[in-house]
Amino acid sequence: MLKKLVMANRSYRRFYQDEKISTDTLRELVELARYSACGANLQPLKFVLINQPELSQKVFSRLGWAAALKNWPGPEQGERPAAYVVILRDHAIDRGFLKDDIVDHAIAAQSMLLGAVEKGFGGCMIGMVNRKGLSKDLGLGEQHEILLVVALGKPKETVQVDDLEPGASTNYWRDEQMVHHVPKRTLDELIVAEHGDEV
Repeated sequence: MLKKLVMANRSYRRFYQDEKISTDTLRELVELARYSACGANLQPLKFVLINQPELSQKVFSRLGWAAALKNWPGPEQGERPAAYVVILRDHAIDRGFLKDDIVDHAIAAQSMLLGAVEKGFGGCMIGMVNRKGLSKDLGLGEQHEILLVVALGKPKETVQVDDLEPGASTNYWRDEQMVHHVPKRTLDELIVAEHGDEV
């Protein structure tokens, strides 16, 4: 069951925009993040939940989409996310204790995305963010730093995982039918050594 969820949890960038996601559903996804691991158990992450169309449009305008797809500016109107969760770092909690390379926000985002897939939705972690502009749009002060934006919706695209051929590029790409292909290194390439006993 977990493998199916992980396999279905692709980076979706095109959605049925009119398929709404309720605030209750967004709260349930953040609840999954709340139970996820975090460094030193400080729990410095905070969240902004957005499913209101006008504010969603502002969030969309502050994001960069699919850097590897050079001629694609992002989803068109009607295919944009129905909701967002903006993940923040609360500096009043961490007080500089945690390093800048903390991974808490990525763990939280993964938990939320797995929960979204289980509910029939999907999404994408977006790190290309105009943080200054989005902070202003959301009325955030210096206490809260934007780390990541999770875009959510009902996926309107097929994402296919392909085994990466030796020497081939890891860049994702789209074919003529707009199927989104994601090359992944094979399991044998990933495992450097195996020191286990035969069972």
